[in-house]
Amino acid sequence: MQEPFLQAIPILEKIESYGYEAYFVGGSIRDLLLNRTISDVDIATSATPEEIKKIFDRTVDVGIEHGTVLVLHKDKRYEVTTFRAESQYKDYRHPDKVEFIRSLQMDLERRDFTMNAIAMDQFGNLKDPFDGKTDINRKIIRTVGAAECRFHEDALRMMRAVRFVSQLEFSIDKDTRNALFQHANLLHFIAVERITNEFIKLLKGTAKTAAISILLESALVNFMPNPYDTKYSLTKCIHYQIDILSEDQMWLIILYFQNGDPAEYLKKWRLPNQKVKYLTTCLRSLKVRENREWSELTLYPLKLQMAIDIEMVYRTLQKQSVDNVDDEISNKYERLVIKSREELQVGGNDLIGWFNRPAGPWIKEALNIIEEAVLLKKIKNSKDAIKGWILNKCNHQQEQN
Repeated sequence: MQEPFLQAIPILEKIESYGYEAYFVGGSIRDLLLNRTISDVDIATSATPEEIKKIFDRTVDVGIEHGTVLVLHKDKRYEVTTFRAESQYKDYRHPDKVEFIRSLQMDLERRDFTMNAIAMDQFGNLKDPFDGKTDINRKIIRTVGAAECRFHEDALRMMRAVRFVSQLEFSIDKDTRNALFQHANLLHFIAVERITNEFIKLLKGTAKTAAISILLESALVNFMPNPYDTKYSLTKCIHYQIDILSEDQMWLIILYFQNGDPAEYLKKWRLPNQKVKYLTTCLRSLKVRENREWSELTLYPLKLQMAIDIEMVYRTLQKQSVDNVDDEISNKYERLVIKSREELQVGGNDLIGWFNRPAGPWIKEALNIIEEAVLLKKIKNSKDAIKGWILNKCNHQQEQN
């Protein structure tokens, strides 16, 4: 047993001391068996939400209608969910009715994939009625029971299956894959935000090429945001070495193959405005990078991570090695005399005093000239050096005029 399970054992012990069952469940068990990093744990129990609230002094109702209560223990928070069975799914996403039950077996039956339908008690013993551990060892994604039924219950499970291909470098079981191909159209019923969330997780994985190929072959892509443009971009992407790219780098290479407004494209995915701005800025600079090497003037307007993302995508598109990109760009960036205008040793008030002129657009123009001169090491970034240089420059221009 390891953390974070060890810290949560007192929760299981206390529930069991009242005569109820309690187990660790879901993705944390899968990740434990895969030796992956585990961020948090989920707990399933035979106790009802009201019974859990009587057992623990500090709780929060976070999803009590679905059987989930947040238990506060020391400085940690644990989601404790009652064993449950679910009725028909009328909207291909949410059950019409949730029934609290006392059976772990029936609770595990409702879960999506065998690898996620494993429970573990406080002593590390597994409850694995659907051979999830075997599928994990075989690196297989297989639904619990008939895949067609699981996907009709929740169509987002199809995107989850493909996402796990990318995240875990697993393959999809034949019957599960066939059902996914046959029922891809059910994704039409799923909200854009939920599809985007799964797609982002896919883009963070290490087997993106395999996962994106399934999106294209299965026609799932036809029910994703901007289907025509997305299909075109993804079809292009899989011909490059994209598995090593980060999420932002993936969005950037997707945008690279777009013909329309990149901001509008990203907004249809419901991405945050800050990310849209970041990516569109990167795209503009990527197109500059295609035509010239990095210089002080092209590197300066960017944040360091932006420049790294751009160079990674540029070299990927050029089918060049991406080894040492971080170090190379970081070294170039560190050699910049200044990293932002805030580091410039003069400001607008200095210029107003030197030239004895009222504020106006000329200040911005003058600062731009000074900024470039400092970056190109024509002058030192000191107030005296800049003052002498800019006054001399202006006097020289007046003499010429």
